[in-house]
Amino acid sequence: MNGLDGFERYTLRSVGIDIGSATSHIVLSRLEVRRLGSSLSSQFTVAEREITYRSDVLLTPYVTATLIDTAALEEFFQAAYRAAGVSPDEVDTGVVIITGEALKKENAEQIATMLARWSGQFICVSAGPNHEALLAAHGSGAIEMSARDHSAILNVDVGGGTTKISLITDGIVAHTEAFSIGTRLLAVDEHSRITRLEEPARVLMRRLGFAREVGDLLGDQEKQQLAGLMADVLMAAITGGGPLEDFRRELFVTDDVPSAQHGTPAGTLVFSGGLSEYITGGSTRDYGDLGLILGAAVRQRLAAGSLLGTVAAAPQGIRATVLGASQYSLQASGQTSFVSDPGVLPAWGLTCVRPVFSPGADAGAAMGAALRQRDLTAYQPGLAIAPVVSGAIDYRALRGYAEGVLAAVAAADPAAPLFVVLRPDIAQSFGRIIKRELRWPGAVTVVDGIEVGDLNYLDIGRPVNEVSGSLPVTIKSLTFPTLPSATERI
Repeated sequence: MNGLDGFERYTLRSVGIDIGSATSHIVLSRLEVRRLGSSLSSQFTVAEREITYRSDVLLTPYVTATLIDTAALEEFFQAAYRAAGVSPDEVDTGVVIITGEALKKENAEQIATMLARWSGQFICVSAGPNHEALLAAHGSGAIEMSARDHSAILNVDVGGGTTKISLITDGIVAHTEAFSIGTRLLAVDEHSRITRLEEPARVLMRRLGFAREVGDLLGDQEKQQLAGLMADVLMAAITGGGPLEDFRRELFVTDDVPSAQHGTPAGTLVFSGGLSEYITGGSTRDYGDLGLILGAAVRQRLAAGSLLGTVAAAPQGIRATVLGASQYSLQASGQTSFVSDPGVLPAWGLTCVRPVFSPGADAGAAMGAALRQRDLTAYQPGLAIAPVVSGAIDYRALRGYAEGVLAAVAAADPAAPLFVVLRPDIAQSFGRIIKRELRWPGAVTVVDGIEVGDLNYLDIGRPVNEVSGSLPVTIKSLTFPTLPSATERI
């Protein structure tokens, strides 16, 4: 660094590692982070992103049906580092994401630990189906496009083991769900003998009236039948119903809650994940699974339903959810922070959950929905609650929001330390309601003037000084490419 570098701008090397049920890959990026506005501003943002290396896409290696080949993965990623001309100690930040069927394998945690050990600055994300849907919606660019165009978008992410659906309105994910439709639920060798068979593939075959096991031959007609049924199930999710809706719900891997009215209210569909390479990217590569023929079947049904013209292509396809890895930005809280016990600070690596609070709505239900987006059934240590607050903010509303937060936290830990991050300048008021009126027994830290997103991780430091009461907040967030405007279709 030279001149004002380090004070006004600095550069980070960022790495993203994605281990999915079907494929694994790595992306390296250069991030230039600059201070916003004048030199008096304390907030930094990523001003430039440059992808400096993309690895080949590796079929995730398995030793057995339930055991990922750790040695083969490690060798692949180490070779990628060498090819990129980068050593682990030169990496400033990064993220390891394990998703889909890979997350269910018995050594998933061991793999995440092995990879994260390369750098102490890594974020490890084990993404369950709802969280993966959120990652995909960000990674495809659909959330940014929805916020920019004030539109409603349906993001359909089809990976090797699952399909994730996100309904997005004005940049807010209103609904997520996931079900077992994927390109690599079944794989065959060059002689069309089955080498991999996940349980959902057996369910699909039973629906079609035949059964096969590993080692059996699978004919071309049977492959087409399977791909056709999978495509029809996908279309049931996209159009919001039909004769296959009940069967689709048998394949759910998320809670079977009433679906949002799907369709495409703003006329926009976005596909991401491996299948998008066939639907929108024109890929013709055959990995020995159902990807190639499933992509053709889905594209055919989109065309038949006059929906093909509503599809906006995601800029990175299979790489979208991990592209850019992570970034840092530093913000300082406002002057009205509430800190009941400075002894709990600093707090590192807090995961943001974002309930959407509005006057008259059920704050407890909003907390539950926000936790489910992170694939959590209950509050747990290491979270920062970062509400999205809309409508008028008065005492009655704040009291209701505080009661909803505490109800969710008390169910898991009746004395947990609370970390709350707010955009509006109401930290003192909110903190006093929680600590003094509702008498929460644990430590309470509330900061305001902080802007966070769905996929942020926070470090909250000690107060800058006793006079200002301001706290330094470091934000680590996944960064993603920008989706073209709604007028740019495939």
